[in-house]
Amino acid sequence: MAWFKRKDKGIHTPTEEKKDTPKGLWYKTPSGKIIDTDELKKNLYVSPEDGYHVRIGSNEYFELFFDNNEFEELNPNLTAEDPLNFKDTKKYPERLKDAQKKTGLKDAVRTAVGKSQGKDIVIASMDFAFIGGSMGSVVGEKIARAIDFAIEKELPFLMISKSGGARMMEASLSLMQLVKTSAKLAQLADAKVPYISLCTDPTTGGTTASFAMLGDINIAEPNALIAFAGPRVVKDTTGKELPEGFQRSEFVLEHGFLDAIYERKDLKKQVNLYIDLIQNQPIRA
Repeated sequence: MAWFKRKDKGIHTPTEEKKDTPKGLWYKTPSGKIIDTDELKKNLYVSPEDGYHVRIGSNEYFELFFDNNEFEELNPNLTAEDPLNFKDTKKYPERLKDAQKKTGLKDAVRTAVGKSQGKDIVIASMDFAFIGGSMGSVVGEKIARAIDFAIEKELPFLMISKSGGARMMEASLSLMQLVKTSAKLAQLADAKVPYISLCTDPTTGGTTASFAMLGDINIAEPNALIAFAGPRVVKDTTGKELPEGFQRSEFVLEHGFLDAIYERKDLKKQVNLYIDLIQNQPIRA
């Protein structure tokens, strides 16, 4: 049985030549299902075993909605300042630099214009990976400018929310973005330009309290957390046990805060269907 034994002693393999299993080949969903990451990507980052929608960012959503992943990014170089000289465990500028280096993003939202099912659309998509998708002054400004662009060009506007809420490092400046984006959406409505709001996991805090719930149509992905204060905070505040699935998109839909829930594979078709219906245009195949 010597075939599995090392006969020669003192054999050393240089570190750079050691063979390890590459990281990231498998993904484990919260329900314990294991899926190959290449298969997961082909399935739009949705587990075929249990339908779990893995969190994705603006890159993946732009690829999902824009035809051939072709688009023009709007205001790509806006970056945040530090007018409050904020510091917690580290200075705010350092935290911004760390987030930018880690994610390759300038801030927690990207905006772009391109064709979806053959017609132009303006899309703003948040990135949770950038400081929890928190709403700072840059997030509000980029969304506001994207809405202005949609009004000027008379193009429908899609907002994809994924956020932990206001950015504490900007304090009241962050809270002002709720008012600014809401006011801009009122202008969009006055211009009779369609606005579709897509809530993804998680959509919480000031995001929910402003633009995420102001769409002509409000839709969500399955099992997305949609709330102002999260379930743990609500439970600690009320001292009561919460219903099963509390604040998940299915619960929110049942209680009238959403119009529909769609799986990721159906989002492009359904969003463009709503736009055609709102604009009283022929429905695209």
